[in-house]
Amino acid sequence: MSESSALVLFSGGQDSATCLAWALERFDRVETIGFDYGQRHAVELAQRAIVREKFADLKPYWREKLGDDHTLDLSALGAISETAMTREIAIEADTKGLPNTFVPGRNLIFLAFAAALAYRRGLTRIVGGMCETDFSGYPDCRDDAIKAMQVALNIGMDARFVLETPLMWIDKAATWALAQEIGGSALVDIIRTDTHTCYLGERGALHEWGHGCGQCPACKLRADGFARWRASKD
Repeated sequence: MSESSALVLFSGGQDSATCLAWALERFDRVETIGFDYGQRHAVELAQRAIVREKFADLKPYWREKLGDDHTLDLSALGAISETAMTREIAIEADTKGLPNTFVPGRNLIFLAFAAALAYRRGLTRIVGGMCETDFSGYPDCRDDAIKAMQVALNIGMDARFVLETPLMWIDKAATWALAQEIGGSALVDIIRTDTHTCYLGERGALHEWGHGCGQCPACKLRADGFARWRASKD
């Protein structure tokens, strides 16, 4: 396995796109993986190829580093998930105070499948956009959960994977700032116009912060982060 290779969990959204840019700056070979689990906002999957191609055009050495893309069918996860991410129901808090957009076990399942693919592909770093700062309370986005998963994967596969989470301790405003630092206004513009975050799958008009309904938790986080980032530059 190459120590300078990575597999990025790339959904087509803002956070994972920023992580992909981050990985392309650091590793010699970068592959991507996406998951079709019957998500309500499946439009994000359609955006993945668009973003990858625009990234490749942005910096010639990114094109050289960017390897294969993989999309896995995890429809079984959607079939057992009675959530607002996989059903046409209103977004609200559940009895535990968690938003019903939480898909139990999703990130853990994603990481297990990503590690299985990385093992076969000879990739040592697995990069994800999990974050404890702006994470809607999802327990599988916490640093402790990711660290525990890294231990389990390495024991179970007799491997030495490193789970990289470059956004873990930064908020959405800092995520926009990171994109600016990595690729300037050109990268920010790709992320703003071509990634998809809206839980309802709405593209519609282009807002200052990107496409989306503007009302779901994901849109609100993205819009608020963009506004705070822009304000910090003034």
